[in-house]
Amino acid sequence: MTDSFRVFFQVVLLWLAGLGAATQFAKIAVPFAEISQLYPAHSDTIGWLLSIVSLIGVILGALSGAIAGRIGPSTLLISGLLLGGAMSLFQATELGFYVMLLTRVVEGLSHLAIVVAAPTLIAQITHGRARNAAMVLWSTFFGVAFALNAWAGLPMVARFGLTGYFLIHGLLMLLIAGIIYACRIRVDLEQSGSVGFGISEWVNAHVKAYRSPFISAPAIGWFFYTLTFVSLLAILPGRLPEHLSATIAGLMPLAGIVLSWLAVPLLLSVMSCVAVVSLGFALGIAILCAAFMGLPLAAVCVALFAVLGLVQGGSFAAVPELNETPEAQALGYGAMAQMGNAGNLLGTPILLAVLWRGGDAGVLAAVIGIYAAAITAHLWLARRRQACLQS
Repeated sequence: MTDSFRVFFQVVLLWLAGLGAATQFAKIAVPFAEISQLYPAHSDTIGWLLSIVSLIGVILGALSGAIAGRIGPSTLLISGLLLGGAMSLFQATELGFYVMLLTRVVEGLSHLAIVVAAPTLIAQITHGRARNAAMVLWSTFFGVAFALNAWAGLPMVARFGLTGYFLIHGLLMLLIAGIIYACRIRVDLEQSGSVGFGISEWVNAHVKAYRSPFISAPAIGWFFYTLTFVSLLAILPGRLPEHLSATIAGLMPLAGIVLSWLAVPLLLSVMSCVAVVSLGFALGIAILCAAFMGLPLAAVCVALFAVLGLVQGGSFAAVPELNETPEAQALGYGAMAQMGNAGNLLGTPILLAVLWRGGDAGVLAAVIGIYAAAITAHLWLARRRQACLQS
C-alpha cells in the first residue's frame, strides 16, 4: 500500500467516523415522527431528545479540544466511537423516556469527541492541496449523513423499526472504531499529562481558545454560519409554494456540498481560508439583496446555500492553516464544535421571532446583518493576528 493511498484510506475512515457522529443527530431528527410515537406521554418535551446533544456541545466544546490536546486525538476518537456505539446498542433495547434522555447526554460527549478528534487527525496526516481537499470532504459529513439517513434510514426504520435502526448504527460505530484502531493513526503532541474536568480547567480552556485570534477565528465565523444554516433550512422552504417546498428543501444543502467540492479547493490555491469564508458570506449578502430586487425566493434559497458551501469548506480548512500544532488545532475544532452547537440552538428561535414580527423581508434583512457581522468579525480577528505576528 503506497503512502498516498494509505492517507486517502485513513481520511475516508475518519470521514466515515464523522458520518457516524452526524447520525447521532439524524437518527432522532429524520424519523422524528416515529420517535414521537415511541414516547406519546412526553410530547411536550420530546424535542430535548434532539437538542440536548447540542446543549452538551455548547457547555463542553472548548474543553473537549483541550482534552484532545492532552490525551491525543486518536485515543479520543476511538473512545468517542466506542461510547457512541455502546449508547446506540443500549438505545435499541427500547428504553424509557428519561433513560433515553440520559443516553443522549452521553451521546453528546461521544459526538464532541469525534467531531474534535477526527478533523485534528485529518489535518495532521495530510498536507498542502491534499489537506484542503480532505478538509472540504470533512466539511460535508453533516449534510451527507442527513441525506443518507433520509434516503436509506427511513426505509430501514419502516422495515426493522427504530430498534433495528439504532442497532445498525451502533454496530457500524463499533466497526469503524475497530478499523481505525487497527490502522494505528497517531499524532505526536507537544503536551501530555493528566486531564482535569473541574471549573478551572473549563475556564482555562475557554480563555486559551478565545483569547487567541488564531484558534478562535474559524469558530467565530462558524457561529454566524450555523446561526442561519439550520434555521433557514427549516424556515425558507415553508415560505415557498407547496409544490416547490420539498424539492427546494432537498436541493439547498446539496447545492452547498456541490459548490464546496468544486470551488473551495480551487479557491484555496489562490486565497487564504479566511478569505474564502468571507467571500462566501459576501456572496450570501449579494444574493439576499437580490431577493429585495425581485429574484424569486426559490432561486434565492438554492443560490444562498450554494455560496454558503464556501463558508463550510473554508472554515474547517482554516483551523490547520492558522494553527500549526495538533494541540492548537484540537482547541480550534473544539471551539468550532461549541460555536456550531450554540448557533444551532439559537438560530431557529431567533429567526422565527424575526419572522413573526417582520415577515420574510425581516428574516432576509436579519440574515444580511448576521453575515455582515461575520465579515466584520473576521476582519477584526485578521488585524489582531497581524498585530500578534508583528509584536
